[in-house]
Amino acid sequence: MPRITGPRINERITIREVQLIDDKGENHGRVPTHFARQLAEERGLDLVEVNDKARPPVCKILDFGKYKYEQSKKAQASRQKQHRSKLKTVRLRPKTDPHMLEIRINMAREFLERGDKVQLMILFRGREMAHQELGRNHCKAVAAALEDIAKVEQAPRMEGRRMHMLLAKK
Repeated sequence: MPRITGPRINERITIREVQLIDDKGENHGRVPTHFARQLAEERGLDLVEVNDKARPPVCKILDFGKYKYEQSKKAQASRQKQHRSKLKTVRLRPKTDPHMLEIRINMAREFLERGDKVQLMILFRGREMAHQELGRNHCKAVAAALEDIAKVEQAPRMEGRRMHMLLAKK
């Protein structure tokens, strides 16, 4: 028999006594389970165990389909409010002029304020490989400009013809 997740309903509630709350929100106190089930059946609704940790368990008389729908809507709303941290890449070149660097810093600031991590990537071509210090200077400039909201999570390092540095929100 497959294991059913979620609250127990109707015949699945096997305990002798339950704390009953009816469909109008009225608390009936401790009542025998068979009486609570009978009351729910008379009203054409289900007896649903809403708190199984309490002794006796708290049960409500309600429409189980509607209850499941409302629970799924709540779960969906809470998932939408969460922000998953993404890795955003800001690309530069060793010859990037100061104005363009400022634009990229502002872009990185927006990403960090939104909660994302920023990977600064400096691409080297041809003879630019001989001047890696220019890339390191860009990394230092970006880190200094963003030090109020960001910390360097991974120092600048070379991988082939690319230099990477990872920034995260403080």
